[in-house]
Amino acid sequence: MDKYRGQKNAAHFLYPPVDPFDRRMLEVGDGHVLYVEQSGNPEGQPVVVLHGGPGGGSSPAMRRYFDPAHYRIILFDQRGCGRSRPHASVEANTTWHLVADTETIRKTLGIERWMVFGGSWGATLALVYAQTHPDRVTNLILRGVFMMTQSELDWFYAGGAGRFWPEIWARFEGLIPEDERDDLIAAYHRRLFSGVIAEEVKYARAWAQWENALASMASNGAGGEPPGDYARAFARLENHYFINGGFLEEDGHILNRMDRIAHIPGVIVQGRYDMICPPRMAYELSSAWPNSEIRMIARAGHALSEPDISAELVQTMDRLAKV
Repeated sequence: MDKYRGQKNAAHFLYPPVDPFDRRMLEVGDGHVLYVEQSGNPEGQPVVVLHGGPGGGSSPAMRRYFDPAHYRIILFDQRGCGRSRPHASVEANTTWHLVADTETIRKTLGIERWMVFGGSWGATLALVYAQTHPDRVTNLILRGVFMMTQSELDWFYAGGAGRFWPEIWARFEGLIPEDERDDLIAAYHRRLFSGVIAEEVKYARAWAQWENALASMASNGAGGEPPGDYARAFARLENHYFINGGFLEEDGHILNRMDRIAHIPGVIVQGRYDMICPPRMAYELSSAWPNSEIRMIARAGHALSEPDISAELVQTMDRLAKV
């Protein structure tokens, strides 16, 4: 659940921009072709970056959290978003497809084991990937923890967060007739998959604006108006995953399987005032994972671009580079 915006606010803490030394389009089956890139040190310590959303896509700023002299930085756009194709497609697009894609990328690049770095939905995917392939993960670095539980979806789409942002919630809810407001995820689903592009873009922008408005602690609630193509992919994919419970086996799937990754060291970076993914889940995750450290950032919300979150993540990766 993440739309990365305002990245310049954190620029002071980041490494300078770096260009990839490798870009490719990788066929992963089911008609999907993924954009994959590598930057930094080709012989360095590998780290794969899992973006948020689902549907958010990667961005050049994500390369800048890692010392390019030390790390081999792998970014990719998950199925249906960013530069991957087909755009905005939900066909053969589930958490388990993304786990398999991540493993395909690892094998294709000839990497034995790697660090996994993910925020928001990227943290969800990182945890599920690690629980599926625990022998391939050296470290987990997670930000803005989201674990795809019903309570988290209810918080954000059934009025919990709306109690703090009532005027923004009214705008989001107000596009839906009153008799459909008992399930806004389902109501938006009908419109995001109507088959009428103009209607899909209209509701996609509203879906993205609701999330964007709450991402940063410094937000004034405006949210901005994202480009139509971006919003349509972001909203359709996110809604597709949420209406299907992330395609996980049961509510609480991740916490129920923490024994599988008990040996993997982890760092959790969480904004104290995260309105999208409240700190409770990060705390529950850390409590179930003795080999983890949790860093609760006092003056921060959800976004990767929160300055204190960026600073903590860079410091964490610098520290791990010395281990």
